[in-house]
Amino acid sequence: MSIALPPLSLYIHIPWCVQKCPYCDFNSHAVREEIPEEAYVAALLDDLEQELKEISIRPLQSIFIGGGTPSLFSATMINTLLNQVEQRISFARDIEITMEANPGTFEQEKFRGYREAGVNRLSLGIQSFADTQLTALGRIHSGQEAIKAAGVARELFDNMNLDLMHGLPGQSTEQALQDLQIAASLKPDHISWYQLTIEPNTEFHARPPSLPVDETLWDIQERGQLFLAEAGYTQYEISAYAQAGKQARHNLNYWQFGDYIGIGAGAHGKVTQEDGAILRRWKQKQPKAYMQVDKRLGGSETLEVDALPFEFMLNALRLTDGVDSTLFPSRTGLDLSTLDPITEKARKMGLLDTDPSRLAPTQQGRLFLNNLLEMFLDD
Repeated sequence: MSIALPPLSLYIHIPWCVQKCPYCDFNSHAVREEIPEEAYVAALLDDLEQELKEISIRPLQSIFIGGGTPSLFSATMINTLLNQVEQRISFARDIEITMEANPGTFEQEKFRGYREAGVNRLSLGIQSFADTQLTALGRIHSGQEAIKAAGVARELFDNMNLDLMHGLPGQSTEQALQDLQIAASLKPDHISWYQLTIEPNTEFHARPPSLPVDETLWDIQERGQLFLAEAGYTQYEISAYAQAGKQARHNLNYWQFGDYIGIGAGAHGKVTQEDGAILRRWKQKQPKAYMQVDKRLGGSETLEVDALPFEFMLNALRLTDGVDSTLFPSRTGLDLSTLDPITEKARKMGLLDTDPSRLAPTQQGRLFLNNLLEMFLDD
């Protein structure tokens, strides 16, 4: 079956941060000396040029600059980076360009420069508005700084996301809801609200904090989702809530099994070849190694055909409404009937919507998503 080339996005990873948070398992590195902005941007652009040799060129639908803390970079360098990227690959007329930023005063002073550089969606890493929680999480901003930063961002950007966590050390349901209430009062277009998890190779894994019990976590989840719905934020993915028309287009492309180039230390990419093969590539994690021309690529693999159902569903079933069934053959090149034995069983179990025109989890399926996904694993 023929395969259609999906939309193309670009992920840019800037790996430095002021200090490593105890819960963070991302590829981030605390600043030990002056950040080599110019050398790193040069490496990013060379990385992009190498990537473009390997793929079928399409206009970029979205760009996401993540980290680390990208807002440690000057607005001038972000402007240079985006201008140079556009010289190498065209931008869609309505391209979404997201940049992650921290609420610290130092970063706030740069917000206007980022907007002028072409960033049109700012994502603020708030995590909590409670100073005690921020301290427990190793964050270096205060609750008041977070509120001020959101106000500044709201004035400058038409599209703003706030990142919040729940299930924090010692957190009660009321405290978690208060974070959401403050967030909603700041009128973001999008709220990413996700539960703190203890990941391997983190400080919290080595020295686990005392987290809320399961009953409290369920209560936070249920009451929080109800509050967000009443405040006008529709849940469209496991941890993503948006006002009408403000879903994160870059993330939607991930979840709809679109293509994305990944450049930067530790960045991952997934691109579809003309022959239908789907290639994953990843970069060296250590910034110094990444900036050496002959060592940027960490590795690559072509996805096996038998792995495609799980890879597709791993993304698509994160979406509350799932995806149109025709997206599966379009993005994988496999006939929809390939899924029939599994989808029939999942529908009988009440985990998958019975509408054959959609691949979507039921409410029960969302609660037991891991069980549902495991059904698509190739034995």
